[in-house]
Amino acid sequence: MNQTEFWVYLIEVLGTIAFASSGALLAMEEHMDVFGVIVLGITTAVGGGIIRDVVLGNTPPNVFRNSSYVLIAIAVSILLFVFRYIQYKTNHIVKDKVKGYYDKAMLWMDAIGLGIFTVVGINTAINRGYGERIFLLIFVGMVTGIGGGMLRDVMAQRTPFVLVKHIYALASLAGALSYIGIIRYVPVVTAMAISSTIVVAIRVAAAYYKWNLPKI
Repeated sequence: MNQTEFWVYLIEVLGTIAFASSGALLAMEEHMDVFGVIVLGITTAVGGGIIRDVVLGNTPPNVFRNSSYVLIAIAVSILLFVFRYIQYKTNHIVKDKVKGYYDKAMLWMDAIGLGIFTVVGINTAINRGYGERIFLLIFVGMVTGIGGGMLRDVMAQRTPFVLVKHIYALASLAGALSYIGIIRYVPVVTAMAISSTIVVAIRVAAAYYKWNLPKI
């Protein structure tokens, strides 16, 4: 593993932690047991990557060849469950504060995961030799970014967040276009950092300023 591959792996780990956290937090908000928390954490963390690999013909998907991502998702989910369980049992925080912490944590973890996995998806497609197929790069970038979250919401019996609230898919699209535009001119890790930051900034700003697409 060279230096670039090492940094890309660390970025993927950060994204896995972020998305596993968002899945586990939603599961606890829906009052699921510890198994449900783990399943939603894993699904959110690796679901988009599995869809991406199937689209690219990269089978079996990478998650089944490198179990570290699943193990990280399991560890994060269990730690969050234990932390929340202790808080409730010791009454260290009241329900209103819990809701506030939950909303902020969900926003940031979801935004970070969205940004990282959007660019990771495109980078995977480029490494598979599809660097000139712009539509494919955008598609796999977005499906990697939003796929896990959509599966998470469906399993929690919620309308997928991407379809109903705030700027979500468009944030992923902006990051995808940014990555495709600058990857030829800057190192991979730098391009990933810049483009994922753009996604996070748009996503958080949309939530803060209540930006929504038109709907009836």
